[in-house]
Amino acid sequence: MAERISEAEHAVMEVLWDQAPLTAQDVAERVDPLRGWSATTVKTLLGRLLAKTAIAHEPDGRRYLYRPLVAREDYVAGESKRLIDRLFGGKLTPLVAHLAERDELTASDIAEIEALLKGLKP
Repeated sequence: MAERISEAEHAVMEVLWDQAPLTAQDVAERVDPLRGWSATTVKTLLGRLLAKTAIAHEPDGRRYLYRPLVAREDYVAGESKRLIDRLFGGKLTPLVAHLAERDELTASDIAEIEALLKGLKP
């Protein structure tokens, strides 16, 4: 996927990652109702995602079925790397330090990080 996806497109991707293939109407029915999107809005977003090759579609009678071409895990990995590269020079430690300095880490978060680090040690 060459182009980044917008926040609105991401909401559509979450629906498709959860269940695919789906029709445009299926996606519209599954997007958070608080967004208030019409089926037309969802079709526009699907068109943008097709142009970005984030999704594919195949004919199913008079409608199309849409499915993601990029796995959610791969998308999250790429976005995480871009964030860390852009804001923290590609280093994870300054991100964790930033969160700790602002009291953004709960005791549970710290325990999870410690367990993760212990699991990484040989």
